[in-house]
Amino acid sequence: MMKRGGIRIEPFRHPVSMDPNYPDKTWQKLETAIREIHNKNASGLSFEELYRNAYNMVLHKHGERLYNGLINTLTAHLQEIARQIEQKEGVSFLAELKKHWDDHNKSTQMIRDILMYMDRTFVAQQQRTPVFALGLELWRNHVVRSKQIAERLRTVLLDLVHRERSGETIDRALFRSITQMLVDLGPAVYMDEFETPFLLASASFYKRLNKYEDLDRMYLLFRRVDGGLATVRTMMADFVKENGRQLVLDPERSKDPVEFVQALLDERDKYETIVSQSFHEDKTFRNALNQSFEYFVNLNQRSPEYISLFIDDRLRKGQKGMNDTEMEVVLDKVMALFRYLQEKDVFEKYYKQHLAKRLLAGRCVSDDAERNLLVKLKTECGYQFTSKLESMFTDIKTSRDTMQDFRSKLAEKNIDLGLELGVQVLTTGSWPTQTSSACILPRELETCCQEFNNYYLGHHSGRKLTWQTNMGTAELKAEFGSKKHELSVSTQQMCILLLFNSADRLSYNEIAASTQIPTNDLKRALQSLACVKGKNPLRKEPMGRDVAETDEFVFNDKFTSKLYKVKISTVAAGKEGETEKAETRHKVLDHNTIITEVTRQLAGRFLPNPALIKKRIESLIEREFLERDSEDRRLYRYLA
Repeated sequence: MMKRGGIRIEPFRHPVSMDPNYPDKTWQKLETAIREIHNKNASGLSFEELYRNAYNMVLHKHGERLYNGLINTLTAHLQEIARQIEQKEGVSFLAELKKHWDDHNKSTQMIRDILMYMDRTFVAQQQRTPVFALGLELWRNHVVRSKQIAERLRTVLLDLVHRERSGETIDRALFRSITQMLVDLGPAVYMDEFETPFLLASASFYKRLNKYEDLDRMYLLFRRVDGGLATVRTMMADFVKENGRQLVLDPERSKDPVEFVQALLDERDKYETIVSQSFHEDKTFRNALNQSFEYFVNLNQRSPEYISLFIDDRLRKGQKGMNDTEMEVVLDKVMALFRYLQEKDVFEKYYKQHLAKRLLAGRCVSDDAERNLLVKLKTECGYQFTSKLESMFTDIKTSRDTMQDFRSKLAEKNIDLGLELGVQVLTTGSWPTQTSSACILPRELETCCQEFNNYYLGHHSGRKLTWQTNMGTAELKAEFGSKKHELSVSTQQMCILLLFNSADRLSYNEIAASTQIPTNDLKRALQSLACVKGKNPLRKEPMGRDVAETDEFVFNDKFTSKLYKVKISTVAAGKEGETEKAETRHKVLDHNTIITEVTRQLAGRFLPNPALIKKRIESLIEREFLERDSEDRRLYRYLA
């Protein structure tokens, strides 16, 4: 019989050894996973395994390492996000901020789930900020309150408020999302970054409105006194002249033609309201107001050009949420500024150039708006002023009808041109002067052009057609190895590229002999095709920015682009005649000169950050007021 006794458990005599690199290896796995989450590649991750790794780190007393690693990783990520947001301007800036905010919230929730055990134990015991709240805190510090974002965020939000108060349509949903973000970051953030400056701006705005009643009482009072209204009228005119003078001569305002004209329109709206509401539509006050505007609008010699550019911007791009009626209201207001111009002939010259580009490129946002403006100009200045402009519209309509009939005739004859041909027949003398620079067209296109020649001259005896090959464009489908792209090029560039269907390498002289493109145009076309990085279907040997007659050109079978359709812009002419410069008022400046000059002119107000100036330059390039020189990328050319 066995004797009962207690069971004795002996302690384990050999301690468990842990890999000394365990914390580093485990954290590397977690850090990699966090980066994948930020890159939106979370679908391939095992959250159970990641949770277990984080659990073991905390269990083995490595919570501090885990927590600090998280802070460092999130900080580096958010600093990069801030740099991306800083690249945007205006409403695009807010949209970029919202996109990254939404992404940050989603990724932080995933990270919180992985580190849930750390939140429940280490964070609670050490009284640290929980993971999700930590993500908000870091977003606040490194994004919303970063030096380059905080001030611009306030400025853009307040500008949207002002625009809506002025009757413009804004993206309310985007505005609401951004302000909700500030609320989510805490009451202090919302108050500092938006509420306080918003209340100050609102107080200023409504304070100005409340003065209408005071001015109305003053008008009624001074009307009872002999010469009283004359005194008020003179004071108003002097005030408007001085404020207007400062506006049109302000170099900051003059940088952006669209903002310059919008400021004039806002100024006129303000004083029009005063005359209407406070001065009882008094004609003598209105005349004084018009004389004041005429005085200061003409102080800036670029006012005719800028007004034309403003119209061009509206008629090319339109304005989001604006219907035809609202567009007409804007154009009516612009016509009021036009009446003040003393150099209406200068406006006509710029307007004709801008209209020609819109019509030929098919970039008119509204035919009705274009026609309505033409009627307004005709009413204002007479038939002589608009006769050539009307002829341009007629040419475009006639060209559409002509092409439709031409295609019908080809179909009747069962003729296939092998390509899609579009011809615009322009009346000599009606369009802005263009120097003709004919070239030898490719065989495929020569046949098409001859067909059109025969058709057109057969229908219009006694007329003469001159092909303006320097004004045309073409769409080419090209294969570069296994990659296919559609290239948007000029007619001259097309003539050059098609030569490479039958040759991989051609010398400059061979290209010149085959195309007969004038020397200057040929060199510019070859520069565009071979010397602009990322948009070079040809390669130049030897490499370099300038094209020499000893150069050779090779088909670039390594060419690739993220876009299927690639636009190859033409390099601008290197030199202009002095007369042409005086007429178009083009200006070319290098990057450092622009930075230095803008800094000098603003020094009396504040010291601008060079990075901010660079972003404003990029904005003007996007809006096609500036372009980079294709030979020297540090040179900027102003586009009229």
